[in-house]
Amino acid sequence: MHQFVPDETPTFSRNTVRREHGIFSSALSDQSSLFHDPERAPNDHIDSNPNNQTFEVLLDRGTRYIVVDCGGGTVDITVHELDNRMGTLKELYKATGGPFGSVGVDQEFEKTMNSIFSTEVMEEFKLKRPAGYVDLMIAFEARKRTASPFKNNPLNISLPFSFIDFYKKKKGSTVESAIRRYNDPDIKWSTQGMMRLTPEAMKRLFHPTIEKIKATIGEILNTPDVKGIQYLFLVGGFAESPILQHEIRRAFSSILKVIIPQDVSLTILKGAVLFGLDPTIVNVRRSRLTYGVSVLNRFVPDYHPSEKKIVKDNIEWCADIFDKFVLVDQSIGLGDIVVRKYTPARHNQAQCIISFYCSESDKPIYVTDPGVRKIGTLVLDMFQNGYSSVDQSILAANKNQRREIQTRMVFGDTEIKVSALDVTTGKCVRATIDFLNK
Repeated sequence: MHQFVPDETPTFSRNTVRREHGIFSSALSDQSSLFHDPERAPNDHIDSNPNNQTFEVLLDRGTRYIVVDCGGGTVDITVHELDNRMGTLKELYKATGGPFGSVGVDQEFEKTMNSIFSTEVMEEFKLKRPAGYVDLMIAFEARKRTASPFKNNPLNISLPFSFIDFYKKKKGSTVESAIRRYNDPDIKWSTQGMMRLTPEAMKRLFHPTIEKIKATIGEILNTPDVKGIQYLFLVGGFAESPILQHEIRRAFSSILKVIIPQDVSLTILKGAVLFGLDPTIVNVRRSRLTYGVSVLNRFVPDYHPSEKKIVKDNIEWCADIFDKFVLVDQSIGLGDIVVRKYTPARHNQAQCIISFYCSESDKPIYVTDPGVRKIGTLVLDMFQNGYSSVDQSILAANKNQRREIQTRMVFGDTEIKVSALDVTTGKCVRATIDFLNK
């Protein structure tokens, strides 16, 4: 593998992406996106409510808000500040969240079923009667959606006949007797042949998931960088749940205004359409990861690990150095460009292979450190037969000088873009990019 070394310290510049189109690899365009679902939701509300006084306040410059997008599998959270009256946004906190969507409620129900009827029975039923198991979860889903903290009526869950029959053959007793043995006053067997849950039992199923959501929101609100948040947008399919809405309002309405839009499950989709019409609406983002490349540095005894030492042209180098372009949680403006200048490790090097890496840490030293992932490769071919006669004359005149390769990454837009430039000839070197599966 061919290696390259840093030429000088990085420089930051502001520019538009359009000026760079001549040197970007098209293979990268749709591969690495910095766009997050929750940032779409407020776009819909800012645009679709121009005459609503509540949102007129929201449009004031400097207004800060948090968006909590509660889906089926995950909850995604981001924090924005309105940057100007035209509606452009600044991301104040890197998009975060976790695997505590509405599926967590389903998992609590499955745990309860395991406790009542045994894990062995439930797992075997799922394996041997998958259609019946799906019917069971659909029946629970219907009751989960209607569960409300303001209703006192019990919730009846119809157990599929296939399950009732399977349990009787497996255990030699009825599901009614199993529920009675479980002896939970909030879970009964009804005379209509249904499992009956009191509102309190349903709340218990929601509790672990909602507590995780509240804890994550609270952790973000306690971050110094996001002080002064005025609004909380609760969106996504799970946000339709009256129990979730009630708990979020109860936990946070004393410190900010909780806004739950109409058609809450469609808000993300509507905002996505508006974002597509104007993707520059978010003009400052927070990087979710640290991005950089693998380079060689001069080997320093007693500082660099001996296993990293390699020798090229009688020069000792330290391999696998993580040269960072952008740090995790760093603010990135729309079109910000990070530039690095490198030189090949060998004078006669015909090709440079630049490997890109990312990490959730802001302090990776080597690309082999734990948590560092390779995300792509940029190949720079430097064969002279690919140049014009003028370019070859320039190369001949500078044959005793190291070639300079200018590598840049454009951040802040909905995608990360990279390019490479052969500074010796002033023209772009042929480059290809291949992003790997993460």
